[in-house]
Order: sequence, then structure tokens, then C-alpha cells
Amino acid sequence: MFTVATICARGGSVGVPGKNIKPLLGKPLICHTIEQALAVPGIDRVFVSTDSEAIAEVARQAGAEVPFLRPAELATSSAPKLAVIRHLVEWIETHVRPVTRIVDLDPTSPLRDLADIEICLAMLDAETDVVITAYEAEKNPYFNMVEAQPDGNIRLVKPLSGGVVARQAAPKVYAMNASIYVWHRHSLDKGLWEGRTRLHVMPRERSVDIDEPLDFDLVELLMRRKQEARGG
Repeated sequence: MFTVATICARGGSVGVPGKNIKPLLGKPLICHTIEQALAVPGIDRVFVSTDSEAIAEVARQAGAEVPFLRPAELATSSAPKLAVIRHLVEWIETHVRPVTRIVDLDPTSPLRDLADIEICLAMLDAETDVVITAYEAEKNPYFNMVEAQPDGNIRLVKPLSGGVVARQAAPKVYAMNASIYVWHRHSLDKGLWEGRTRLHVMPRERSVDIDEPLDFDLVELLMRRKQEARGG
């Protein structure tokens, strides 16, 4: 078995310029995820796909392998992430060896624990095509999420017969946090929804994805609290 971690880190960022190498508690943001991947016994090697030489250099110094700079067509904000992962995996299989499992870790979600990664790996059994992560959503389409209808009227996204009088009584729904994805190599092309998908639920405090400056400040605060709680 050969398990690789893929970390996709584009150089361009509108919300937080240069966020993947922006310092977070004294080290570039991407380094937190690289260190996590390197610390998981079930991961054999850690690869970064980026279009930025600055990110590539930081990633190499942190212990990741950066075999190339991503081609321009895979470096746009609209490029699908699955295509980026597939491109990297195909390079690995051509130049290193066949891949058995892929663990994709988003560098903008550094609050995950090592245990979250290990749980996701364990959940990827023979009956599962992909494991994803999420947290219980604050808003619920059965209770307090609405959308405009073709006639301009506003209605619940998913109305139930008889209605729902309290959020706690509505079916549970989850918000994907984009933190961890785990595939078998043979199921990678199925993406997230074409096979059997399983869910690892993470708490909200480990599910912040950095997209805006406020998110960066919140992640730094939560990481500092975690360090203090551990006596670090």
C-alpha cells in the first residue's frame, strides 16, 4: 500500500493575498498542514501542487515534495480541485510508484487534529469510495434557509409536510469544511458524489476555512488557545 498526501496551494488569492505562506503563529500557513501530514503514520509521502515558486520553496523547506509548478490551466480560480489532484497523482504514478490511497488536505483549514486525518483513513474501507469532512450546520434548509422561487416568492429550501417548528426537530444537515478528503486510487475519478461517500463530522472549532482576513484572525486565536490548553 502506498498512501500519499496531496496539498493544493494556488499562489493567487483574492480574499487574503498570499495566504498560503502568510505567517500563522510564527510559520507560513501551509507549513501547519505539511507538518500534520508528515506526522500521520499512515501517510507515506507528502506532495504539494502549486503554481508559485515562493510557495514551492516554503513547502520544500517544511519537508514536502514539490516536483513541478502547476500548469497555467490548473492555476486559475475556476480550475476544479479534482483535476489538480488527478494531475499530481498521475505524475507520482509516472515518476515514483502506483498510488493506493490519496489524502487531500486543504492548507487553509489548519485546525484539524491528527486524529481527524487518521479517522478518515480508517473510514475508507472496501465499501467506501471517498471520505469527506464537515460540521453540523448552523442553518438548516428544512427550518431557516430560504430561496427565491421563479415567481419571486420566498420559500424554504426543503419544506417538509407539516413544517418544522424548531431547528432541533429538523433533519440534521452538515456544512462541508473542505479540510480532509480521502480516496482509493481506483475511486478518485468518481469525485465526491458518484460513489459511496462517508462523512467524518468535526466540531465547528476545527472547521474554520480561511477565506477572508477575519477567518485568518479567528484561526490564529483558536490555534493559540489550543496551544495554551496543551501547555505549549
